[in-house]
Amino acid sequence: MPIKVVLGAQWAQYAVRLAYQRIAAMLTISSPSFFSELKQLEEKGLPNVYDRILVSDRVHINFDLHAAVDGLEEIELGELFESKLRRLAHGYKARYGDLLKYDVEEEIERFRGYRTELAKYAIDGLSFMYSAQTSNMNIIIEGANAVMLDLSMGSYPYVTSSNTAISGIIAGLTLNPKAITETIGVVKAYTTRVGAGAFKTEDLEEYCHPITTQLENRGRLTMWATESEQNSRRWAENGEHPQAENVAVAGSVCQHLALVSVSKLVDAYLDFIDLVVVKHGHMVNYYTALNLTKLDVLDSFETIKIAIAYKDKSTGQELDYYPADHNILDNAEVVYHEMPGWNKPTINARTYDELPKQAQDYIEYIEKFIGVKVKWIGTGPDREAMITRN
Repeated sequence: MPIKVVLGAQWAQYAVRLAYQRIAAMLTISSPSFFSELKQLEEKGLPNVYDRILVSDRVHINFDLHAAVDGLEEIELGELFESKLRRLAHGYKARYGDLLKYDVEEEIERFRGYRTELAKYAIDGLSFMYSAQTSNMNIIIEGANAVMLDLSMGSYPYVTSSNTAISGIIAGLTLNPKAITETIGVVKAYTTRVGAGAFKTEDLEEYCHPITTQLENRGRLTMWATESEQNSRRWAENGEHPQAENVAVAGSVCQHLALVSVSKLVDAYLDFIDLVVVKHGHMVNYYTALNLTKLDVLDSFETIKIAIAYKDKSTGQELDYYPADHNILDNAEVVYHEMPGWNKPTINARTYDELPKQAQDYIEYIEKFIGVKVKWIGTGPDREAMITRN
Protein backbone atom coordinates (compact mmCIF):
# COMPACT_ATOMS: atom_id res chain seq x y z
CA MET A 1 0.00 0.00 0.00
CA PRO A 2 1.31 3.52 -0.79
CA ILE A 3 2.73 5.35 2.23
CA LYS A 4 2.65 9.10 2.82
CA VAL A 5 5.15 10.56 5.27
CA VAL A 6 4.71 13.92 7.02
CA LEU A 7 7.87 15.50 8.44
CA GLY A 8 8.75 18.73 10.22
CA ALA A 9 10.98 20.84 7.97
CA GLN A 10 12.50 23.15 10.60
CA TRP A 11 12.94 22.56 14.34
CA ALA A 12 10.37 21.18 16.78
CA GLN A 13 6.70 21.99 17.40
CA TYR A 14 5.63 22.17 13.79
CA ALA A 15 1.85 22.23 14.31
CA VAL A 16 0.88 18.82 12.93
CA ARG A 17 -2.07 16.92 14.37
CA LEU A 18 -1.62 13.18 14.03
CA ALA A 19 -2.63 9.95 15.75
CA TYR A 20 -0.28 7.13 16.60
CA GLN A 21 -0.83 3.56 17.73
CA ARG A 22 2.49 1.74 17.59
CA ILE A 23 5.59 2.71 19.56
CA ALA A 24 8.46 2.01 17.18
CA ALA A 25 11.60 -0.03 17.66
CA MET A 26 14.15 2.77 17.91
CA LEU A 27 12.40 4.52 20.79
CA THR A 28 13.06 4.42 24.52
CA ILE A 29 10.02 4.00 26.75
CA SER A 30 9.55 5.15 30.34
CA SER A 31 7.33 2.54 31.96
CA PRO A 32 5.96 4.79 34.76
CA SER A 33 5.06 7.51 32.24
CA PHE A 34 3.60 4.97 29.82
CA PHE A 35 1.19 3.56 32.38
CA SER A 36 0.37 6.99 33.76
CA GLU A 37 -0.65 8.17 30.29
CA LEU A 38 -2.68 5.01 29.69
CA LYS A 39 -4.55 5.67 32.92
CA GLN A 40 -5.32 9.19 31.75
CA LEU A 41 -6.68 7.82 28.46
CA GLU A 42 -8.91 5.36 30.31
CA GLU A 43 -10.16 8.08 32.66
CA LYS A 44 -11.05 10.22 29.66
CA GLY A 45 -13.18 7.39 28.28
CA LEU A 46 -10.98 6.09 25.45
CA PRO A 47 -12.37 2.63 24.66
CA ASN A 48 -10.26 -0.51 24.21
CA VAL A 49 -6.96 1.01 25.31
CA TYR A 50 -5.28 -2.40 25.51
CA ASP A 51 -6.20 -3.16 21.90
CA ARG A 52 -5.30 0.23 20.43
CA ILE A 53 -1.84 0.85 21.91
CA LEU A 54 0.94 -1.45 20.72
CA VAL A 55 4.63 -1.46 21.65
CA SER A 56 7.39 -3.01 19.57
CA ASP A 57 9.25 -5.79 21.35
CA ARG A 58 12.46 -4.07 20.27
CA VAL A 59 12.04 -0.82 22.24
CA HIS A 60 14.47 0.03 25.03
CA ILE A 61 13.23 0.45 28.59
CA ASN A 62 14.20 3.58 30.50
CA PHE A 63 14.71 3.21 34.27
CA ASP A 64 14.59 5.94 36.90
CA LEU A 65 18.39 5.85 37.03
CA HIS A 66 18.58 6.86 33.37
CA ALA A 67 16.27 9.80 34.00
CA ALA A 68 18.37 10.92 36.97
CA VAL A 69 21.58 10.84 34.94
CA ASP A 70 19.91 12.65 32.02
CA GLY A 71 18.73 15.32 34.42
CA LEU A 72 22.26 15.87 35.66
CA GLU A 73 23.56 16.16 32.10
CA GLU A 74 20.86 18.70 31.25
CA ILE A 75 21.87 20.75 34.28
CA GLU A 76 25.51 20.68 33.19
CA LEU A 77 24.87 21.61 29.55
CA GLY A 78 21.72 23.70 29.61
CA GLU A 79 22.53 25.96 32.52
CA LEU A 80 26.12 26.51 31.42
CA PHE A 81 24.92 27.67 28.05
CA GLU A 82 22.41 29.98 29.72
CA SER A 83 24.96 31.42 32.18
CA LYS A 84 23.03 30.35 35.25
CA LEU A 85 26.11 29.27 37.17
CA ARG A 86 24.97 30.82 40.43
CA ARG A 87 22.24 28.15 40.64
CA LEU A 88 24.44 25.28 39.51
CA ALA A 89 25.96 24.45 42.89
CA HIS A 90 22.58 24.22 44.58
CA GLY A 91 21.18 22.14 41.72
CA TYR A 92 24.03 19.65 41.79
CA LYS A 93 23.80 19.28 45.54
CA ALA A 94 20.09 18.54 45.41
CA ARG A 95 20.28 16.18 42.45
CA TYR A 96 23.41 14.29 43.42
CA GLY A 97 21.87 13.80 46.83
CA ASP A 98 18.85 12.14 45.23
CA LEU A 99 21.10 9.98 43.05
CA LEU A 100 23.12 8.75 46.02
CA LYS A 101 19.88 7.63 47.70
CA TYR A 102 19.00 5.54 44.63
CA ASP A 103 17.97 1.98 45.60
CA VAL A 104 18.72 -0.47 42.77
CA GLU A 105 16.88 -3.43 44.30
CA GLU A 106 13.78 -1.34 44.98
CA GLU A 107 13.59 -0.19 41.38
CA ILE A 108 14.18 -3.70 40.00
CA GLU A 109 11.34 -5.00 42.15
CA ARG A 110 9.04 -2.23 40.94
CA PHE A 111 9.92 -2.92 37.32
CA ARG A 112 9.04 -6.59 37.71
CA GLY A 113 5.45 -5.40 38.00
CA TYR A 114 5.84 -3.16 34.97
CA ARG A 115 7.21 -6.09 32.99
CA THR A 116 4.05 -8.11 33.55
CA GLU A 117 1.78 -5.22 32.58
CA LEU A 118 3.88 -4.11 29.62
CA ALA A 119 3.74 -7.60 28.11
CA LYS A 120 0.06 -6.99 27.30
CA TYR A 121 1.09 -4.35 24.77
CA ALA A 122 4.25 -5.88 23.31
CA ILE A 123 4.13 -7.26 19.78
CA ASP A 124 6.57 -8.41 17.12
CA GLY A 125 6.89 -5.01 15.50
CA LEU A 126 8.64 -6.31 12.40
CA SER A 127 5.86 -8.76 11.54
CA PHE A 128 3.18 -6.21 12.38
CA MET A 129 4.57 -3.56 10.04
CA TYR A 130 5.19 -6.06 7.26
CA SER A 131 1.58 -7.21 7.51
CA ALA A 132 0.33 -3.62 7.56
CA GLN A 133 2.30 -2.73 4.44
CA THR A 134 1.28 -5.78 2.47
CA SER A 135 -2.42 -5.39 3.29
CA ASN A 136 -4.84 -2.51 2.83
CA MET A 137 -4.14 -0.78 6.16
CA ASN A 138 -3.83 2.98 6.55
CA ILE A 139 -0.52 4.01 8.10
CA ILE A 140 -0.04 7.34 9.92
CA ILE A 141 3.43 8.15 11.21
CA GLU A 142 4.05 10.61 14.03
CA GLY A 143 7.29 12.02 15.41
CA ALA A 144 7.91 14.68 18.03
CA ASN A 145 10.88 16.45 16.42
CA ALA A 146 11.67 17.97 13.03
CA VAL A 147 14.63 17.49 10.70
CA MET A 148 16.93 20.12 12.26
CA LEU A 149 16.96 18.04 15.45
CA ASP A 150 18.07 14.92 13.57
CA LEU A 151 21.09 13.30 15.23
CA SER A 152 23.01 12.94 11.98
CA MET A 153 21.74 15.70 9.69
CA GLY A 154 20.45 18.32 12.13
CA SER A 155 22.18 21.24 13.86
CA TYR A 156 24.52 18.96 15.81
CA PRO A 157 25.30 18.95 18.74
CA TYR A 158 22.04 20.79 19.55
CA VAL A 159 19.91 17.86 18.47
CA THR A 160 17.90 15.00 19.89
CA SER A 161 19.22 11.48 20.43
CA SER A 162 17.70 9.85 17.35
CA ASN A 163 17.20 10.25 13.62
CA THR A 164 14.11 12.38 13.06
CA ALA A 165 14.49 12.59 9.28
CA ILE A 166 13.02 10.12 6.81
CA SER A 167 15.93 7.74 7.39
CA GLY A 168 14.84 7.27 11.00
CA ILE A 169 11.27 6.53 9.97
CA ILE A 170 12.34 3.90 7.46
CA ALA A 171 14.66 2.19 9.94
CA GLY A 172 12.49 2.53 13.05
CA LEU A 173 9.29 1.30 11.43
CA THR A 174 10.92 -0.98 8.83
CA LEU A 175 9.08 0.78 6.03
CA ASN A 176 9.52 -0.25 2.42
CA PRO A 177 11.21 2.81 0.86
CA LYS A 178 9.71 1.92 -2.52
CA ALA A 179 6.21 2.24 -1.06
CA ILE A 180 6.67 5.89 -0.01
CA THR A 181 4.79 7.86 -2.64
CA GLU A 182 4.75 11.28 -0.96
CA THR A 183 7.00 13.05 1.54
CA ILE A 184 5.39 16.20 2.93
CA GLY A 185 7.48 18.84 4.67
CA VAL A 186 5.64 20.96 7.24
CA VAL A 187 6.95 24.54 7.31
CA LYS A 188 5.85 27.33 9.63
CA ALA A 189 5.45 30.68 7.87
CA TYR A 190 7.94 31.96 10.46
CA THR A 191 10.72 30.17 12.34
CA THR A 192 10.79 28.98 15.95
CA ARG A 193 13.40 27.15 17.93
CA VAL A 194 13.39 25.80 21.49
CA GLY A 195 16.55 25.35 23.52
CA ALA A 196 20.22 25.94 22.79
CA GLY A 197 21.90 26.25 19.41
CA ALA A 198 22.24 28.74 16.58
CA PHE A 199 19.19 30.74 15.53
CA LYS A 200 20.52 32.96 12.77
CA THR A 201 17.41 35.03 12.06
CA GLU A 202 17.09 36.11 15.69
CA ASP A 203 17.36 39.90 15.92
CA LEU A 204 19.00 40.60 19.28
CA GLU A 205 18.60 44.35 18.79
CA GLU A 206 14.83 44.06 19.08
CA TYR A 207 13.66 43.29 22.61
CA CYS A 208 10.04 42.96 21.57
CA HIS A 209 9.75 41.13 18.29
CA PRO A 210 6.71 41.78 16.08
CA ILE A 211 6.01 38.08 15.47
CA THR A 212 5.85 37.48 19.22
CA THR A 213 3.50 40.45 19.48
CA GLN A 214 1.27 39.06 16.74
CA LEU A 215 1.11 35.66 18.43
CA GLU A 216 0.20 37.27 21.73
CA ASN A 217 -2.46 39.50 20.18
CA ARG A 218 -4.05 36.49 18.51
CA GLY A 219 -3.96 34.42 21.68
CA ARG A 220 -1.71 31.87 19.99
CA LEU A 221 1.03 31.82 22.61
CA THR A 222 -1.23 30.14 25.17
CA MET A 223 -3.17 27.78 22.93
CA TRP A 224 -1.10 24.76 23.98
CA ALA A 225 -1.56 25.22 27.73
CA THR A 226 -2.99 22.27 29.66
CA GLU A 227 -4.00 22.52 33.31
CA SER A 228 -0.55 21.29 34.31
CA GLU A 229 1.11 23.85 32.04
CA GLN A 230 -1.02 26.64 33.45
CA ASN A 231 0.10 25.67 36.95
CA SER A 232 3.73 25.83 35.80
CA ARG A 233 3.12 29.24 34.27
CA ARG A 234 1.54 30.49 37.52
CA TRP A 235 4.55 29.23 39.47
CA ALA A 236 6.90 31.05 37.13
CA GLU A 237 4.94 34.30 37.30
CA ASN A 238 4.91 34.19 41.10
CA GLY A 239 8.57 33.23 41.35
CA GLU A 240 7.66 29.91 42.99
CA HIS A 241 8.84 27.49 40.29
CA PRO A 242 12.37 26.13 40.97
CA GLN A 243 13.38 27.00 37.40
CA ALA A 244 11.58 30.33 37.18
CA GLU A 245 14.52 32.65 37.80
CA ASN A 246 15.27 34.92 34.83
CA VAL A 247 12.79 33.09 32.61
CA ALA A 248 10.22 35.01 30.60
CA VAL A 249 6.71 33.58 30.51
CA ALA A 250 4.48 32.83 27.54
CA GLY A 251 2.17 35.77 27.01
CA SER A 252 4.77 38.47 27.67
CA VAL A 253 5.84 40.42 24.59
CA CYS A 254 9.50 39.41 24.50
CA GLN A 255 11.51 37.88 21.70
CA HIS A 256 13.17 35.58 24.19
CA LEU A 257 10.09 34.00 25.67
CA ALA A 258 9.28 30.71 27.34
CA LEU A 259 6.79 28.14 26.15
CA VAL A 260 5.74 26.25 29.24
CA SER A 261 5.69 22.50 28.70
CA VAL A 262 4.20 19.87 30.99
CA SER A 263 7.51 18.99 32.62
CA LYS A 264 9.76 22.05 32.47
CA LEU A 265 10.27 25.62 31.31
CA VAL A 266 12.11 25.88 28.00
CA ASP A 267 13.39 28.88 26.11
CA ALA A 268 11.88 29.56 22.69
CA TYR A 269 12.89 31.91 19.91
CA LEU A 270 10.80 33.29 17.05
CA ASP A 271 11.63 35.18 13.89
CA PHE A 272 11.02 35.38 10.15
CA ILE A 273 11.30 32.28 7.99
CA ASP A 274 14.77 30.90 7.27
CA LEU A 275 14.72 29.23 3.85
CA VAL A 276 18.32 28.07 4.26
CA VAL A 277 17.02 25.79 7.01
CA VAL A 278 14.03 24.64 4.94
CA LYS A 279 16.26 23.94 1.93
CA HIS A 280 18.58 21.92 4.17
CA GLY A 281 15.62 19.80 5.25
CA HIS A 282 14.64 19.26 1.62
CA MET A 283 18.15 18.06 0.76
CA VAL A 284 17.83 15.50 3.56
CA ASN A 285 14.22 14.37 3.05
CA TYR A 286 13.48 15.15 -0.64
CA TYR A 287 10.01 16.58 -0.09
CA THR A 288 7.42 16.06 -2.78
CA ALA A 289 5.15 18.76 -1.31
CA LEU A 290 5.13 21.40 1.42
CA ASN A 291 2.49 22.30 4.00
CA LEU A 292 2.91 25.96 5.00
CA THR A 293 1.29 26.60 8.39
CA LYS A 294 0.34 29.73 10.38
CA LEU A 295 0.27 32.11 7.41
CA ASP A 296 -2.23 34.31 9.26
CA VAL A 297 0.39 35.24 11.87
CA LEU A 298 2.03 37.44 9.21
CA ASP A 299 -1.17 39.34 8.32
CA SER A 300 -0.20 42.68 9.88
CA PHE A 301 3.35 43.21 8.65
CA GLU A 302 4.28 46.08 6.35
CA THR A 303 7.40 44.19 5.22
CA ILE A 304 8.23 40.51 5.49
CA LYS A 305 11.84 39.37 5.61
CA ILE A 306 12.96 35.99 4.24
CA ALA A 307 16.39 34.54 5.05
CA ILE A 308 17.87 33.23 1.79
CA ALA A 309 21.60 32.86 2.57
CA TYR A 310 24.31 33.39 5.16
CA LYS A 311 27.34 35.64 4.56
CA ASP A 312 30.76 35.30 6.14
CA LYS A 313 31.42 38.49 8.10
CA SER A 314 35.15 38.36 7.36
CA THR A 315 35.25 37.50 3.66
CA GLY A 316 31.79 38.49 2.48
CA GLN A 317 31.34 35.06 0.88
CA GLU A 318 27.72 33.93 0.71
CA LEU A 319 26.69 30.46 1.86
CA ASP A 320 23.52 28.99 0.37
CA TYR A 321 23.64 25.97 2.68
CA TYR A 322 23.45 25.28 6.43
CA PRO A 323 27.04 24.60 7.55
CA ALA A 324 27.89 21.79 9.95
CA ASP A 325 30.80 23.83 11.34
CA HIS A 326 29.47 26.10 14.09
CA ASN A 327 32.50 28.36 13.80
CA ILE A 328 31.38 29.20 10.27
CA LEU A 329 27.79 29.59 11.42
CA ASP A 330 28.71 31.86 14.32
CA ASN A 331 30.77 34.10 12.02
CA ALA A 332 27.97 34.48 9.49
CA GLU A 333 25.26 37.08 9.12
CA VAL A 334 21.91 36.59 7.41
CA VAL A 335 21.14 37.70 3.87
CA TYR A 336 17.46 38.69 3.61
CA HIS A 337 15.03 39.07 0.75
CA GLU A 338 12.29 41.55 1.62
CA MET A 339 8.74 41.41 0.32
CA PRO A 340 5.75 43.70 0.92
CA GLY A 341 3.25 42.43 3.46
CA TRP A 342 -0.45 42.12 2.69
CA ASN A 343 -1.94 43.85 5.74
CA LYS A 344 -5.20 41.98 5.27
CA PRO A 345 -6.68 39.08 7.22
CA THR A 346 -6.06 35.62 5.82
CA ILE A 347 -7.38 33.79 8.88
CA ASN A 348 -9.77 30.97 8.01
CA ALA A 349 -9.33 31.45 4.24
CA ARG A 350 -10.37 28.28 2.40
CA THR A 351 -9.23 28.86 -1.19
CA TYR A 352 -6.01 30.17 -2.71
CA ASP A 353 -7.87 32.89 -4.58
CA GLU A 354 -9.08 34.32 -1.25
CA LEU A 355 -5.51 35.19 -0.30
CA PRO A 356 -4.17 38.69 -1.05
CA LYS A 357 -1.80 38.94 -4.02
CA GLN A 358 1.15 39.68 -1.70
CA ALA A 359 0.44 36.52 0.31
CA GLN A 360 0.36 34.49 -2.90
CA ASP A 361 3.66 36.07 -3.95
CA TYR A 362 5.16 35.08 -0.60
CA ILE A 363 4.04 31.47 -1.00
CA GLU A 364 5.24 31.26 -4.58
CA TYR A 365 8.63 32.71 -3.64
CA ILE A 366 9.06 29.89 -1.12
CA GLU A 367 8.05 27.35 -3.77
CA LYS A 368 10.57 28.68 -6.27
CA PHE A 369 13.40 28.90 -3.74
CA ILE A 370 12.95 25.36 -2.38
CA GLY A 371 11.83 23.85 -5.68
CA VAL A 372 8.80 22.15 -4.11
CA LYS A 373 5.11 23.00 -4.45
CA VAL A 374 3.19 24.29 -1.43
CA LYS A 375 0.08 22.10 -1.58
CA TRP A 376 -1.45 23.04 1.78
CA ILE A 377 -1.62 26.40 3.57
CA GLY A 378 -2.70 26.78 7.19
CA THR A 379 -4.69 29.95 7.87
CA GLY A 380 -5.66 29.62 11.53
CA PRO A 381 -5.73 27.39 14.60
CA ASP A 382 -8.92 25.53 13.62
CA ARG A 383 -8.69 22.18 11.87
CA GLU A 384 -10.77 23.49 8.99
CA ALA A 385 -8.50 26.53 8.46
CA MET A 386 -6.60 24.96 5.59
CA ILE A 387 -6.24 25.71 1.89
CA THR A 388 -5.62 22.76 -0.43
CA ARG A 389 -4.10 23.47 -3.84
CA ASN A 390 -4.28 21.08 -6.74
